[in-house]
Amino acid sequence: MTSSDRLALSGAIDTPDVPTVEVVSPTRRDEARSAMAVVAELRDQDVPIRDIAVVVRDLDPYEEPLFRAAIQYGITPVFWTQLRVTRTRPYALVVAVCETLAEDNTDLETLIQPLELGWAPPEAGSETWPLPPRELYRSADRLPRDPQSAAEWSEIVDTTAGIDVRLRRFTEWVADAPTPEPESIASLLDDVVEAYADHGLPETKAADSPALLQTEIDARAVVRVRTLVQQLRHKFADRLEEGTVERSWGDVADLAGVIATQRPGRREHSNARALDVLEANDVWALDIPYVITLGLTADQWPQPPQSLLPPEFREAVLRGDGQAEVLAPQPAWAGGRDRDQFLDTLRSAGRCVILSRYTRTGEGDDVPPSPLLDHLNPERVTEEARRQLTGPRRELPPEVQGLVKETEDSA
Repeated sequence: MTSSDRLALSGAIDTPDVPTVEVVSPTRRDEARSAMAVVAELRDQDVPIRDIAVVVRDLDPYEEPLFRAAIQYGITPVFWTQLRVTRTRPYALVVAVCETLAEDNTDLETLIQPLELGWAPPEAGSETWPLPPRELYRSADRLPRDPQSAAEWSEIVDTTAGIDVRLRRFTEWVADAPTPEPESIASLLDDVVEAYADHGLPETKAADSPALLQTEIDARAVVRVRTLVQQLRHKFADRLEEGTVERSWGDVADLAGVIATQRPGRREHSNARALDVLEANDVWALDIPYVITLGLTADQWPQPPQSLLPPEFREAVLRGDGQAEVLAPQPAWAGGRDRDQFLDTLRSAGRCVILSRYTRTGEGDDVPPSPLLDHLNPERVTEEARRQLTGPRRELPPEVQGLVKETEDSA
């Protein structure tokens, strides 16, 4: 690698010729409010919602503040993220069932965990499912804590006074559960997932906010876990043949975790009246008139390289100084991936990019701007204009209003 190749990793970048406006907010929550206020005002000026997108490098710290701000301004957001199925209730229910069936002797906490997560029988009768937590814990208080076999639990629950009939039904189901074979895994866990879809999902919806964000996640997780159960059947059969697993529900739970962490593609949405909120690695080749990008701070975008090597050494290797010329630099040291995604974000915008950042953390520490902003010369929105934007008499900053008016005049 030549010196010029090395320096290309950290040198200037060729930014597209698109108008840029910078909005600086005090905190991340203020930043989210400012972004959604821009969306609301653009929408009020007859800009179609499909002509606007919000882009961040990493949605994890931004999903909650953006969601709250969107609801405040009457906007329905859809977050284009990988579904983290291992954090969802349907997946947790499947694993809890496997763990309950895994041990010869199960303690009370493990026994009732599927009921806490919304288990229901394959064919629910006249009882209301899932079992409400209050009724579950009232019954559980009457039971011993010591580990028992499935048959013993069924007998104890059946002979103890004051136990909810639904808990009795569950312990009978546990006692009758089959040995884990590929076919029995698919049959039993399919029943668990479908019963959750019929009885647990409506409970999530009833307790959800008007935007139904948790319901959407829950419903998407049900679809993903259905697929996971089918994959689990085939992979468990393969592992049994290889002799790498035993006929154990514990091994089934472990294998489910392996499959679940191999994430599928991005979520898709068909809501044409919703605002797209995307991560930067999803905007490649898109064409969106108005792009609002958040999190342009030095600690967010680009992400600091995860390296044990001191910054001075990394810089010397990038430059190829002296004996460092024989060493190969890591592209991540120069934030190559983050730079490319930043460029993709700029290139996706047809009319305007609004560059947003915040200046201090919740603890009051200063947050410097992203070095990526050094490659641009955006118009800076004043603090007074930003306050007007998020105030009761909302008004687009003049820098953005001018770009919207230019578009209207040229239409």
